[in-house]
Amino acid sequence: MPVFPDSGPLRLVLDLDPDGACLPIVHCAGSISGCALLIEHSRGSYARPGLRGHRSGGRDWSPAFTGVRVEVDGDRLTIDAADPVAGLRLRTEVEALVGGALRARHTVTNDGADDYVVDGLEVTLPLPDDATELLDFTGRHLHERAPQRHELADGLWLRETRRGRTSLESPTMLIAGAPGFGFAHGPVLGAHVAFSGNSVLRAERGPREDATLGGGELLLPGEVTLEPGRSYTTPWVVFAAGEGLDDIAHSLHTWQRSLAAHPDAQPVTLNVWEAVYFDHDLDRLLRLAELAAGAGVERFVLDDGWFRGRRHDRAGLGDWQVDDDVWPQGLAPLADRVHELGMQFGLWFEPEMVNPESDLYRAHPDWILQTGGRVPALQRNQLVLDLTRPEVRGYLAGAVSAVLSSVPVDYIKWDHNRDLLEPGSNARSGAPAAHEQTLAFYDLLDDLRRRHPSVAWESCASGGGRIDLGVVEHVQRFWTSDMTDALARQQIQRWTVQLIAPEYLGAHVSSPVSHQTGRTLPLDFRAATAFHYAFGIEWDLTTASPDDLDRLARWIELHKQYRGLLHGGRTVRIDLDRAGELAHGVVSADRRHALIAHVQLDEPRSRRGTRVRVPGLDPAASYLPSRVGPDRKTGPTSGAVLSGAALGQAGLWLPSRRPETIELVALDA
Repeated sequence: MPVFPDSGPLRLVLDLDPDGACLPIVHCAGSISGCALLIEHSRGSYARPGLRGHRSGGRDWSPAFTGVRVEVDGDRLTIDAADPVAGLRLRTEVEALVGGALRARHTVTNDGADDYVVDGLEVTLPLPDDATELLDFTGRHLHERAPQRHELADGLWLRETRRGRTSLESPTMLIAGAPGFGFAHGPVLGAHVAFSGNSVLRAERGPREDATLGGGELLLPGEVTLEPGRSYTTPWVVFAAGEGLDDIAHSLHTWQRSLAAHPDAQPVTLNVWEAVYFDHDLDRLLRLAELAAGAGVERFVLDDGWFRGRRHDRAGLGDWQVDDDVWPQGLAPLADRVHELGMQFGLWFEPEMVNPESDLYRAHPDWILQTGGRVPALQRNQLVLDLTRPEVRGYLAGAVSAVLSSVPVDYIKWDHNRDLLEPGSNARSGAPAAHEQTLAFYDLLDDLRRRHPSVAWESCASGGGRIDLGVVEHVQRFWTSDMTDALARQQIQRWTVQLIAPEYLGAHVSSPVSHQTGRTLPLDFRAATAFHYAFGIEWDLTTASPDDLDRLARWIELHKQYRGLLHGGRTVRIDLDRAGELAHGVVSADRRHALIAHVQLDEPRSRRGTRVRVPGLDPAASYLPSRVGPDRKTGPTSGAVLSGAALGQAGLWLPSRRPETIELVALDA
């Protein structure tokens, strides 16, 4: 019985039953249980089948894969099986990722004489008996990744994403564990579908069957029809396990930091959207750039509104040429000045979309996703271009490249502002195309990356609508949410980091009065909220006072000082029993340094202060706690030097503070 991999929190012990089926036994955080990676009715299971499909007349709908061959090659496990009666072959690949997570996928091949329709294909792993509580997420625009918990009872818990993109209401992960699991305690197993399109996450338990966890791609009717000899491969389904949620997050962050596309360093970024919106005036933008450079900003991004006809959000999408009326000299005067000031220059695009009020749509109304010959309902005043058509991808690659070749651009904010409603392709008589559209998005993005290798890319989709482990292999940054109110951002960032490392997550210091909520928040609170992440600014600095500009510059300087720790250490989120308070931070890989944030959201219920227990430190080392802030004088929180054991068990005492304040504390051994 081979074990794969030979170490780590999540391992498969592979066995063959007498009928030739491969039954992996999963060792997860100290618990062991077993089931097949593909659930089959033919094996006596009445659960949701892993492969759902058929031939004409309903034939071959219940396969029985046998003749298993298992091969382990380094970090990759391959299991091959076949059902010669059904004319199907199945390959299952499992890969051990840097950091301890596993990812798995199935490929089904049609060896029959006629077409085989794949209705669904999902990867599953068994759950330990004590994993009876589920955590996943929901959300909406301006409120992404809101956690929700419930009991895993008998039956099927199914989360389907049908919006054609990862979506603002994405479940993000489905995590199962012992009741009451938290950030640092309780064995947990989580699953995530690493795909930027439609997806399924599932957990199921029966009165006579062990519980399982898994997922795959949600396929629309007839979307994947395999001609003889053709294959379909599921997206990777990523599984991670550990003792508490932070173990899962750390394993995923470690893998992300091994990727070729991972950013070496995340520049401090100013985006001008909330400063100017569509009102593009060169003199005003130059003044913004000068103020940004003076504060220490490293990247200046010109957002929506620079291209032809784009004076509002009802026109222009698809016409990717610089608007001569607004920019008579082109973008060069701004881009050149930004570079002279020592900053990178970034630009906003939304390549997948088109406004009906555009030259592109008037010339090619058939280039949109639609079905039944009708135009889908407008969302955000726009429609979706059919990227599955080579001529559409060719036009977009050429148009975007022409802009990038005409002016030096270092960074692209790639937006995606509407869902894929009725995503059929006119190239296939309106048949569903959400699957191919997602693959075509990856293809278009990678084509542009090859043409412009020095450009960094951000994934934005109405804020955090396309954040997943598929697109993370193609980009260097995510826009976490269109909500820039620092109070609301606390929970959004706290839970987005469950999946994505903090250095990817754009977190900007917004204006004193929030454009989304109307709340007025102090600068220190806004800056400290963004501090641990991909730090940036979303604020009209021409309206800031000299004192605020000076204080902002000191926050930027402080972020740069700690950036290596913040974006290279282990993220910790700390369970507090006190309402209206949060705590989170980062611990260095050698465990000798940490930076902890204690967030006072609301009025404290008592004046006794708070003890913040800091996990992950060296218990035998001694640490000096020091306050960190924009004031030039920082110092110890007390005269005491505390051991790592004391900080982990008794905690660091912090006095009560006013609402909407954040205390940053460095711990150095």
